[in-house]
Amino acid sequence: MKEFLKYTLATITGIIIASILFLIIMLASLSAMIAAGDKPAAIKENSVLVLKAGVQIPDRTDPNPFAGLDLLNMSVTPATGLNDILKNIEKAAADKKIKGILIENGLLGSGWATTGEIREAIEKFKTSGKFVIAYSDYLLTQEGYYLSSAADKIFINPGSILDFKGLSGEVMFYKDALEKLGVEVQVTRHGKFKGAVEPFVLDKLSQENREQISQYVGSIWSHAVSAISKSRNIPVETLNSLADNLSGYLAASALENRLVDGLIYRDGLIDTLKIRSGLTTDDKIYLVPMNKYTKVPSPEKKAYSRDKIAVIYASGSIVTGKGSDYNIGGNAYCDLIRDVRRDSSVKAIVMRVNSPGGNAIASDMIWRELDLAAQKKPVVISMGNYAASGGYFISAPGTRILANPATITGSIGVFGLIPNVDKLMKQKLGVSTETVNTNKNSDFPSVYRPMSVYEKEVMQKTIDKVYDDFVSRVAS
Repeated sequence: MKEFLKYTLATITGIIIASILFLIIMLASLSAMIAAGDKPAAIKENSVLVLKAGVQIPDRTDPNPFAGLDLLNMSVTPATGLNDILKNIEKAAADKKIKGILIENGLLGSGWATTGEIREAIEKFKTSGKFVIAYSDYLLTQEGYYLSSAADKIFINPGSILDFKGLSGEVMFYKDALEKLGVEVQVTRHGKFKGAVEPFVLDKLSQENREQISQYVGSIWSHAVSAISKSRNIPVETLNSLADNLSGYLAASALENRLVDGLIYRDGLIDTLKIRSGLTTDDKIYLVPMNKYTKVPSPEKKAYSRDKIAVIYASGSIVTGKGSDYNIGGNAYCDLIRDVRRDSSVKAIVMRVNSPGGNAIASDMIWRELDLAAQKKPVVISMGNYAASGGYFISAPGTRILANPATITGSIGVFGLIPNVDKLMKQKLGVSTETVNTNKNSDFPSVYRPMSVYEKEVMQKTIDKVYDDFVSRVAS
């Protein structure tokens, strides 16, 4: 028995020691990778900068050193943010080692406004005299085609699909399903065009919501088609006809209708890049990923100034408290804006807003701090894909507000939503509740009973007050 315990204890001790050693090696390897990632990179002659489109592109590259960590392959590849992509495209125009840009399209989208900003940077890059080639292996999305149309040439795989068909907005309605479950959604709102609550109380689009969806998808499509028409020299009417007929779904048809310039495999793409770079097909060409090029020092040294411009990124839903890296915490952003306002070396503030909205009180708190800041120094708002509802609320104090033609903004309206699950609990689950109150409305709001007439009036007054404050903030 003693021998058994001795061997068991030795085995456990060995496992613990091995685990600790493995953890130390892992941490050392990760530290080495992160340290290597901070070092300046160098590229070779005859390089082509690769822009991976069709992926999620955040407004900025995540400063977290563990962002993009791949434990399986022991690598760190953070998603390159829009800020670095734009800097890299500008830097590449002056870099003699960069011969051109390759746009490689993927299956996802980064948002029409984000894509539009990259497209503008590509157009500016072309004035340097360098080439831009766009390519797609599988599916070339409409957003990807909008970006690719700025290229000198567009090539797709012979089996690829160009998904060029126009835009649509689809809304799913839950009212009937909730009724079958025994859930009543009690909605209080101000603003007929505040369509976010409609799926819970209607079974089809209201005229107001249909109108606003039609306007924003129509506006984005019109802007995109106009840009494509100018770049590809195809009339807008022809492009819309091609979209109606799904003419891009066959690669040969896309080529015949001049939507693309050629059908080639990847080896043909590499040969094309070599020829456009002034090389022979036997020469070596280097494809430089965007995240690597971020680490390449700029050839032009910028003059140093003690004066600073603070850039604040406000991305995600607006929430109370500190929030996280993926949303806009009211308290955290108030602290940040207050610090920037009090910093005498900061001469101006630029806030990048990419938010569909969120909590009204948190939005008002951020509005207040930005309003105070705007009284001391210029505050410029840059809107991304969305700056709607609360996203517009926090933008209102800006000295100047700048938006992309594809930005979805506005949505000045307020709503409150309280579910009543009384029937679900009693009739479906056999669960009931009883409440003991000290006052008449102590259990308000409750999800286990319907609101009284008086409670509905209180809710409506509360919503109306928030709406009036919202409008007055925007108007001022």
